[in-house]
Amino acid sequence: MRLLSQTWAAIQGYLFDYIEDELGPITEKQKQLLSILELIRIENYVRLPFKEIGRKRKERIALARAFVAKAVYNLSTTRMLIDHLKSCPSLRRLCEFESVSRIPHESTFSRAFDEFTRSKLPQRVHEALIEKYQKDPLKGHISRDSSAIKGNEKPLKKAKDVKAPQPKRRRGRPKKGETPPPKEKTRIECQQSMTLEEMLDDLPKACDRGTKKNSKGYKESWNGYKLHLDSVDGQIPISCIVTSASVHDSQVAIPLSKMSSQRVTCLYELMDAAYDSKAIKEYVRSLDHVPIIDHNPRRGKKIKMESPTKVRYNERTSVERVFGRLKEEFGAKHVQVKGPEKVTAHLMFGIVALAADQLLRLVQ
Repeated sequence: MRLLSQTWAAIQGYLFDYIEDELGPITEKQKQLLSILELIRIENYVRLPFKEIGRKRKERIALARAFVAKAVYNLSTTRMLIDHLKSCPSLRRLCEFESVSRIPHESTFSRAFDEFTRSKLPQRVHEALIEKYQKDPLKGHISRDSSAIKGNEKPLKKAKDVKAPQPKRRRGRPKKGETPPPKEKTRIECQQSMTLEEMLDDLPKACDRGTKKNSKGYKESWNGYKLHLDSVDGQIPISCIVTSASVHDSQVAIPLSKMSSQRVTCLYELMDAAYDSKAIKEYVRSLDHVPIIDHNPRRGKKIKMESPTKVRYNERTSVERVFGRLKEEFGAKHVQVKGPEKVTAHLMFGIVALAADQLLRLVQ
């Protein structure tokens, strides 16, 4: 927290005055963008190709800063971003484009985004941001949930599974001495012995159709993806995974738990009834965390939480507010790119900006 306070003091103390002396008065939105760019330092993570073939480093940095500006300004398309850059000299200079003539064509922005996607630029920036400002302090709660991300592409048609013929046997309980066929392990059971990379590779990521109950209990369907997210106290997103829309929330709980445990130290993991699974609880306890999961009756009688546990469980709503800000203020509601990798990169630019903004709110 001291490091964060020092960074904010430097931004507020001389950076705003310096920029206003150079560019003239700047708006509150531009101050927000400037603070976020100063905190994340995205220019330190822009990689150059071998022998520096292609765009120069200065132009690459300007393009990376422009994509952060796109998230902060909640712009739905790259064309809108270019129009803002051309019409606003202050924004153009904050993104480090020296003049209107230096703003590249839309196709150049598209190629740069593809390059940032392949190098996982926003993921690396977010991980470094959390490592720097959230690694040491002990966190009380990790709140976990998922949200629908509507895609701009046709859902993938699922191929029909052709099961191998099974030998016929008598229905019911096996005879004495007869060995029943082994049951196939579920994805959650397999994740117990997998590495994080293996878990992530095993999760479906193609665009398809998903159905989820909203906060009022009604079912909603959409074509696209699902964003699974962990946030800590202060509404700061710590870890996130993008999957196909049809993937059940519980199948991403263990990968998220492992990813978050590598980044922060916490005491409790809060989840709703969709994550009510014995395997998930055991895994969370193996990390020396306390799982607090709402009971899923599954046609039985619902078990209510005790009062102290329920008060702590109510902190889980913070992750819903993170999703709300991400969609309404940082571009997650306007996904125009196609493919899981590019969708992830688009969302991650917004998550980086949101995480930086929430960190700065803690010291303002």
